[in-house]
Amino acid sequence: MSKDRIALGKKGEELAVHFLQQHGFSIITRNYRQKSGEIDIIAKEGECLVFVEVKTRNSLQYGQPFEAVTGRKQMQLSKIALDYLTRNNLLDHTCRFDVVSIVINTNDKTTIEHLPNCFEFCAF
Repeated sequence: MSKDRIALGKKGEELAVHFLQQHGFSIITRNYRQKSGEIDIIAKEGECLVFVEVKTRNSLQYGQPFEAVTGRKQMQLSKIALDYLTRNNLLDHTCRFDVVSIVINTNDKTTIEHLPNCFEFCAF
C-alpha cells in the first residue's frame, strides 16, 4: 500500500473517531489486530458494543467508500469481532457492525456518512 493511501486511511480514522465522539460514542480501542486483519474502531454507544469499519476515499471514481465492505470483508470482521468478544468475556453483550464512509476531496471538502448496524455476524 502506498504512503498516500496509508495517510488517507489514517486521516479518515481520525475523522471517524472525532465524528463518533461528537455523536456520543465512547472509543474503547483502535486498530484491534488479529492474524486475519483488524477492526478499525471498537466503541460503545450506550450499552451496545460497536465494531466500526472506516472506509476513506479521495473521490467517487470507484464508488462510495462503504461499497468496499463486501461479504468477504464482513466475514473477516465477524471473525475478528468474535475473537475480541471471546478474549474479553463479552459474548453476552449486545453488539453491532457500523461503517463510517468518508470522502475527502482535493479541495478539502469532507463528507462523512455513518451507517449503523450495516450487517449481522456472518457465518464462517
